[in-house]
Amino acid sequence: MRTAAAKSYQPADIATKIAMTMRQMGVIGLPRNYEIFYEICTGSNEALCDDVRALGPLPTQDQLDRIGRKYLAGSNGPSVVDDVRDQVATKIEEVMGLLRRERSSLEKYGNILDKTSSGLNNQITQDILLRIVGIMSAATESTLEQGRQIASSIVDKSAELEKVKITLEEYKKLADTDPLTHIWNRRAFDRALASVYDSDKGRMFNALIIADIDRFKEFNDRHGHPVGDRILQLVADIVGANVQPGMFVARTGGEEFAIIAEGMSEEGISKVAEAIRTAVEAAPFVSADTGMNYGPVTMSMGICMASEATGPEDLYIKADRALYASKVSGRNQVTRHSALADGKVRKNWFIYRKD
Repeated sequence: MRTAAAKSYQPADIATKIAMTMRQMGVIGLPRNYEIFYEICTGSNEALCDDVRALGPLPTQDQLDRIGRKYLAGSNGPSVVDDVRDQVATKIEEVMGLLRRERSSLEKYGNILDKTSSGLNNQITQDILLRIVGIMSAATESTLEQGRQIASSIVDKSAELEKVKITLEEYKKLADTDPLTHIWNRRAFDRALASVYDSDKGRMFNALIIADIDRFKEFNDRHGHPVGDRILQLVADIVGANVQPGMFVARTGGEEFAIIAEGMSEEGISKVAEAIRTAVEAAPFVSADTGMNYGPVTMSMGICMASEATGPEDLYIKADRALYASKVSGRNQVTRHSALADGKVRKNWFIYRKD
């Protein structure tokens, strides 16, 4: 849940806070450490914050890496990619070794042919001719057999390389996937948002929705983090079920979700946002074990068309501003950025509002 205080933070403020916190705790400036302390300084992952707090004032790198692997799938990405890269290099070297052996074998076979060919130009007896034919036959059979073995080995190595390739692709996807909800994470979202402005078509026909679960901290405080995590999973499922094929859906941090849509008008994307909002509000959030009802759950949303922004950062800021307008005006509603004047609420700024 966003607050007015949270809205006052600028990116530079957060970056400064992260750097100061890491310096005070003696943490070196590795990218994976910045990712952990971003979660801490923004307060978007309370369970992670609790675990880091339990480490004391001077955590070791091994302790931080364990927390990164536990909460942030991407933190373990570099080491995994390095391992897979080493496997690929090893397999390629093995294939090159096989090819070098094949070349050496063919060169030897060529030498035998040269010598026997020159011998045929001289006057030879039938006995010598039979010996030459025997040598050539044995050399040919040996070369063919070695060639079959090398071909079989290359097929095996190629299959192993394909397995390594599949493993690498799986880890790459894992690094871009939110481990809790199994949808795209912030890393993947930042890349997708940047690609919106790679072409004039993307700039003209894309839109961004930012959605935030209302009063989510109260769910965690009242029912505990396991219940909060389950609510996040259910909301992610509902969002995914109410978007059109091809729309990009991500959990961008804490209780915030984002949808990037292509080829829709502002009216069309507003209908998608409203369908998500009403589906979340109507969904039962009941524990299968205890029968306890944790609902109702509601979401506030902000929309901005890519054509209204100068770039990905500006697009996010404007959609976020529209989301904030939904929050301060009562929550559980959808706001278009185009309905705001200079970042302030117009008289008829809301599109959908629950009475």
